Amino acid sequence: MMYDFIVVGAGIAGASLAYELARYASVCLIEAEARPGFHATGRSAALFAPSYGGAQIRALTRASRSFFDRPPPGFCQHPLLTARGCLYIARADQSIRLAAMVAAIRGSGGKVAMIDVEQALSRVPRIRAEYLAAAAWDFDAMDIDVDALHQGFLRGARAAGAKLMTGTRAARITRQRGAWSIQLDDGEVSAPVLVNAAGAWADELAGACGARRIGLQPLRRTALLVDAPAGVDIRQWPAVIDADEEFYFKPEAGQLLLSPADEIAQKPGDAYPEELDIAVGVDRVQAALNIDVRRVNRSWAGLRTFSADRVPVVGFDPRTEDLFWCAGQGGYGIQTAPALARTAAALAKRENLPADIATEGVTAADLSPDRLSAVSVGGGGH
Repeated sequence: MMYDFIVVGAGIAGASLAYELARYASVCLIEAEARPGFHATGRSAALFAPSYGGAQIRALTRASRSFFDRPPPGFCQHPLLTARGCLYIARADQSIRLAAMVAAIRGSGGKVAMIDVEQALSRVPRIRAEYLAAAAWDFDAMDIDVDALHQGFLRGARAAGAKLMTGTRAARITRQRGAWSIQLDDGEVSAPVLVNAAGAWADELAGACGARRIGLQPLRRTALLVDAPAGVDIRQWPAVIDADEEFYFKPEAGQLLLSPADEIAQKPGDAYPEELDIAVGVDRVQAALNIDVRRVNRSWAGLRTFSADRVPVVGFDPRTEDLFWCAGQGGYGIQTAPALARTAAALAKRENLPADIATEGVTAADLSPDRLSAVSVGGGGH
């Protein structure tokens, strides 16, 4: 069957882009797993933090806020965001870096400010006073209902006419007579434009299309749930992130979600937590927080896929006709999804960026796959 667009990958990137494209064009959304979002979307820490990430990520996050606050009628039954707040904390040796980070965020329009140690301890009394030398507060950080967001995009895409095919792997991809064709187990679909939203598998999909890989690197991140401190109500605690992103923690359904913020290179595939990473996460959080972790109630890992400059890759491939990239969102795909999907849809239709997104400082050149000449991934979080 012929469509205008084939989107490969139904995680948050592919689902949100299909949602935007389906309003104007026919779309086939293909997902290899039986459940969309299995590998990365469903394992997110679920935090909307405009202060989190590099300049382009922060700009896309700011541009997404209006959608989160006022989703279209029928998109979801409950609010997508709930109040949380985010506290950045620093040891004495991290204070200068925290101040520099805050200055950079404020310079790009972010609502984050240095606060004194007493204010930080009032928000999270269990932080060890001897550990804490400086702190900053993100006024806009919120919890995201990730499942409601993802399902809203999928439901809206289908309602607009998009065809969702799950548990379907592309057996063979060819391009002839101006169209991409994907051979599936039970037939074939074709479209002039193929959208590569395959997440950790995006480089592999590009190779199957005969395109050059751009050096995307999946990085494993570990998370775990532990009991809250006995007798302590943590429901109003903010998310807490170390100034160098060596760990973070936040309340989660009456427990404490924590992570060592690890970034371990891994081939595309299902990610599993390793005992050493779990132990490192517990140790780092216990060093900063007066908490005795006696058992881990649950642990998991997810893949965050980055480009070499840690900026998403969105745009037409410069060498392969009508192959469109929408990949490399790293750990920021949820909070940037509304604006990134609108950006990608405009570029896929060969239109200018939406004015409100361009006003935030997002440019097509900064997102274009043409910018990537190197194939290695650098470190660092912010």
